[in-house]
Amino acid sequence: MRITVLAALVALLTGTPTADAVSEQSDSLATPESFAAIADPAARSAAMFVELGKVLTNPRCVNCHPAGDRPRQGEQSRLHQPPVERGADGHGLPAMHCSICHQQANFDPAGVPGHPEWHLAPREMAWEGKTLAEICVQIKDPARNGGRSLEALVHHIGTDTLVGWAWAPGFGRKPAPGTQQEAGALAEAWVKTGAVCPN
Repeated sequence: MRITVLAALVALLTGTPTADAVSEQSDSLATPESFAAIADPAARSAAMFVELGKVLTNPRCVNCHPAGDRPRQGEQSRLHQPPVERGADGHGLPAMHCSICHQQANFDPAGVPGHPEWHLAPREMAWEGKTLAEICVQIKDPARNGGRSLEALVHHIGTDTLVGWAWAPGFGRKPAPGTQQEAGALAEAWVKTGAVCPN
């Protein structure tokens, strides 16, 4: 208690953010309006995608966009236990479909996340291990983004309820930064400014 108060006092006097403040900052998303000072539209667009990247590279998203045929789980993105496989349609193998454990909603007593459409992203939408620039190029490509236009991509990020699970992951899981609405607003502003990818 005494150390915490002392740390807060030092932070206040020196202007150094506390661990809680840093955590709060990294848990939030900047608004599209906060990028208005960037005069060059292409640079503004790329900067907004970098901000959206806080969500796209978060374990809540990457765990379901794995490079292989097994989902990841947890903050450390460890291989899913029990050892399930993608299956032909991304819903698991015939003897172990995702829906066997992942029901209509989160089941917090057992720590099992849930949603009516629980499944892995298609193989072509895998972005585990990719840079943010590579993810950007990929999600703009209909052949690698589920056949979506840029406008449909904005809808997917901003309103799709399965994507929305990332912000309501259940007990013991840290949600993705910001809110789904904020992520959708960033995606929309990124598209409207040319959908420029960062270097």
